[in-house]
Amino acid sequence: MIDEIEALSSIYGDEWCVIDEASRIFCINISDDSERPKWTVSLQIILPQDYPSAAPPIYQINAGWLRGPARMELSNSLEEIYVEHAGESILYLWVEKIREHLVERSLNSYPEGPEERKTVMTEEEDDGDAFLDYSTLKNTQNTYLFTDRQGDEELPEIRHGETITDRRSTFQPHLARVITPKQVRMILDKLYENKKIATATHNIYAYRIHCEDKNTFLQDCEDDGETAAGGRLLHLLQILDARNVMVIVTRWYGGILLGPDRFKHINNCARSILVQEGYTDTVDEAPKAGGKCKKPKGKKDKMK
Repeated sequence: MIDEIEALSSIYGDEWCVIDEASRIFCINISDDSERPKWTVSLQIILPQDYPSAAPPIYQINAGWLRGPARMELSNSLEEIYVEHAGESILYLWVEKIREHLVERSLNSYPEGPEERKTVMTEEEDDGDAFLDYSTLKNTQNTYLFTDRQGDEELPEIRHGETITDRRSTFQPHLARVITPKQVRMILDKLYENKKIATATHNIYAYRIHCEDKNTFLQDCEDDGETAAGGRLLHLLQILDARNVMVIVTRWYGGILLGPDRFKHINNCARSILVQEGYTDTVDEAPKAGGKCKKPKGKKDKMK
């Protein structure tokens, strides 16, 4: 692992950043062009103790313009590299795959970069650190949607909550019971089949799976361009001790900046559907540690 880090530092120079060497936390900024970049992402990584022999890197891709199916496609590419090179060092391959994606995007799909295109403005306020919640990650068994490709799993029932509308922005929560990361992927794929959801401004999600044999949690979150929203959603699941559940909050931006109120709406949507589906007894009180979540009830709601 040390040799790999030294090689990456030598290859990428200032693009490579050591966040916490003792905790094996790193970051690299990747762009489509070193001279005049149009597309840039930040890849943030934690290397588990058993990387690369038995575990993949824990990672997050930060890019406000990379959302929905496009983000999932890139994540799939990284997963395929890990599967094809199981037990090997893969960070260089990951970085170059992301760079390849950016170059292809620049050449074939988007003549202008995100800073130059005249699109509807989304909220990019300084609401805190855009980096992963490293303290949370280091104390949990956390991977980023790596799946077991063996065997078939049933698509969990997806429940849909009531919408909240404020100044033309609309928020809607979705929830499903999950017990494996593969089901997380299946739920996202299913939701993105709905064009209205797939083209939403943000689809923020978090999930928390209880591994009973080790009494640990497999958990992760995604901002989908709404900086820090995924981490706040995961924190809500943690303080409510919600187990074996995934919550997604979809936001359709209405053209008026909401400021911090958008986080309030995301949080309220998530709390509402967690209460509705029996994952916590009240909105304000978390269940006792070790408690099991109740089974979702009722029939599947119609999409709002």
